[in-house]
Amino acid sequence: MVMTLIVNGGYAQTRKSHGATGAVVGGVAGAGVGAAVSHDRKKGAIIGGVVGAGTGYAIGHKKKYPRKRVYRKK
Repeated sequence: MVMTLIVNGGYAQTRKSHGATGAVVGGVAGAGVGAAVSHDRKKGAIIGGVVGAGTGYAIGHKKKYPRKRVYRKK
């Protein structure tokens, strides 16, 4: 998990990146599924982890920045 430490006026505040959190969770889940499904566990875990991390990042990033709809007047 990626966390940024910001120090302001004597107290500390942490911020979590939704994309980074999603990438970590997706990578772990993808590695587990890839190892369970593949005949070659090591290769399956690597491929599953990479695909899961990319998908998790995309979902986490979209959670933070959803697409905005533009409504036009007629």
